[in-house]
Formats: sequence, structure tokens, C-alpha cells
Amino acid sequence: MDRPLLNRRLAEFGTTIFAEMSALAVRTGAINLGQGFPDTDGPEEVREAAVRALRDGRGNQYPPGPGIPELRTAVAAHQERFYGHLGLSYDPDTEVLVTAGATEAIAASLLALLEPGDEVIALEPYYDSYAACIAMAGGTRVPVTLRPDPESGSYALDLDELRDAVTDRTRLILLNTPHNPTGTVLTRDALAEVARLACERELLVITDEVYEHLVFEGEHLPLASFPGMRERTVTIGSAGKTFSFTGWKVGWVTATPELVGAVRSAKQFLTYVSAGPFQYAVAEALALPDSYYTGLRDDLRAKRDILATGLTDAGFQVFRPSGTYFITTDIRPLGFDDGFAFCRTLPERAGVVAIPNAVFYDHQDQGAPFVRFAFCKQEKVLQEAVTRLQRL
Repeated sequence: MDRPLLNRRLAEFGTTIFAEMSALAVRTGAINLGQGFPDTDGPEEVREAAVRALRDGRGNQYPPGPGIPELRTAVAAHQERFYGHLGLSYDPDTEVLVTAGATEAIAASLLALLEPGDEVIALEPYYDSYAACIAMAGGTRVPVTLRPDPESGSYALDLDELRDAVTDRTRLILLNTPHNPTGTVLTRDALAEVARLACERELLVITDEVYEHLVFEGEHLPLASFPGMRERTVTIGSAGKTFSFTGWKVGWVTATPELVGAVRSAKQFLTYVSAGPFQYAVAEALALPDSYYTGLRDDLRAKRDILATGLTDAGFQVFRPSGTYFITTDIRPLGFDDGFAFCRTLPERAGVVAIPNAVFYDHQDQGAPFVRFAFCKQEKVLQEAVTRLQRL
């Protein structure tokens, strides 16, 4: 057999480091702070809602292609509840599409909106599926790098670099805020400039906002709420991060009827439909009181501070995130400059697993000395991880 078994463009995006690090965690008994999933389940009442749906036979067969009406209505109500004051609202019948998590929403949006050769600007470092999905759509990835500022302890977007990246071939900007892996929350001024650029150059924007409720400093502002952006923005949300049910894979797209229709045309040939009973449960979850959302944020802020302090005490330079549940660190103060080598030996040396940020970069040299830790774990697990990291 002469032909390769995997398209060469996709083969380069295989993020086997996650599987490798998880296997190392099992083999060494290390605490796995590499992958971003909670080690406890979400609210009991939401789990019970899923059980009721199963027992009542709701969603056990194919749900409607756009998603069950209850969930589409709940998503629209959620947007109105949190962002109505910004003038943002959606029609649940024509402007909401339920997907198999945010990853499918990203893939379907890119497949729907790109033609071969179109350029896509993505903020680097980026969530690992972005590169593969752009390649599958035949697009060309143009990274704009978020760079760390040691003095402020955070990452920043260079708006001049963003403007310079736009060419006559640019079709869309793929934006992620709050941003994984850096924890950056783009400011109102930065988002206003992105919006202005998109309008001036007639660009579409896909915004990955799955961490919208995990903001510790600043505020989350949907790009679609900025002038001129409602009609050119595809906004992606997800239940996994907000309700700690990452295995349910329930996400959604909100956009104009024309954009939602295009994304649905691609989505129907991916999973077709998914997560029937869980859709009913997520519809109930979205109606949880404000106290749930503030409690989630406050709990994760406290966990962030536990891990950030422990990493600082262990000798890392820490870039304290304003959002998400990831912390990026610089390992050079510890005498290392290769994140891959550092992470591969960390389980044996300290009993903790992390992920090298270089896997999220086109320009891997830019990410070489940085390592990501997840803090969406029980407090006792984080305390033990901090104790172990003192061995470094």
C-alpha cells in the first residue's frame, strides 16, 4: 500500500503528548494536571435531569437536527440573561444550533465558512483542534502570537500585528476569549479593535467563548455585542466547562440565520445529532440561579490561587490567568528551556504531570520554555501537587 493511511496535513496535528502524559501519570502515580477536565462531576440536580430524560424516553432516539427546542430556548434565554444589557439576543428557532461540544462547533463552522486557500487568523498559542480543523477545511492558518509580559504577569495581543496579518486572502478570524492556554481575557478596548478591523476588512469571526463564566479579573464581553459584529460573528458556547460535564459533549452555535444555516449544513455530515438525553439536562442547567455561576467562579479562583502560589514557591515564573482553568508557567528560572523534556521528566521527579505549551504553537520556539497546568481539581489534590512540586 503506497498511499499514506492519514492525510499528511492532518498527521502533523496529532497531539499525542496528551496521551503520553496521561500514560505517564498512570505509570508513575503522578497527579495529572495536564488535561483540562474536572475530577468531580457537576450539580446533582443536572445529573438527575439526565436520568429523568433517559427514563422518560426523551432523547433516546434522534433528536431534532438543530437540537431540542428546550435547549435552543434555554441557550437563547442564557444569552439574554447575561448579555441582554449589551443588546445581544437570539431567536431560538433560527439562530441557535446544538452541536457535539465546542470542538464540533469549531469544525462545522470552519468547514462551512472556508473555501480552499482562504486564510484564517488564529491567536497563538491555540486550542489544538484549531489547526486540524482549518486544515480539514482547506484553509491556511495565519498565527498571531500572544506574548507574555513578565512585568504584568499576563499575556497580551499586539493589535498592530493582528492588523498586519490580514491580507486579501483572509476570510475570518478565529478568536478565543477567555483564552486557553494563557488564561487571557481580552479587554473591551482590544475587542473593539478586533471588531473595527473585521468590519473594515469584511471579515467573519468565529469566537470560542466556552470559558465565558470562568473569568476572575475583568469581564467577558461577547464580540457579537460590538457594533457591526452581530451579523458577522459565529459564537460558540459549551456546557462542559460551565457545568463540569465534559463527557456529555453538548455545545452550541449562536449567529444569524444565514450563518447558522451554513454551519448546520456542515454539522449534519459530522455527527448528524448527538447527546439526546443530555440536551434536556443542559437545558435545565442553563436556568440555574446566579449563585451557581458566582460559586463556580469563586471556587476556581481560590483553586487558581492555591496552585499559582505553589508554583511560584517552587521556582516557576507564573502568569496568573484572568480566566479559564489553566496556568501557564515559565520554566527557565528552574534552569530548563525545553518544555517537552521538562514535562516528560516531571512525573518521575515531582509526581506531577503538566503539558508543554509548544504543542499549541506554529512557532514552537515561542512556546518552548512554557508549561501549562490545570487547576480544575479538588483542593486536596492541588495541595498535594503543590507539596510534591517543592521537590524541584
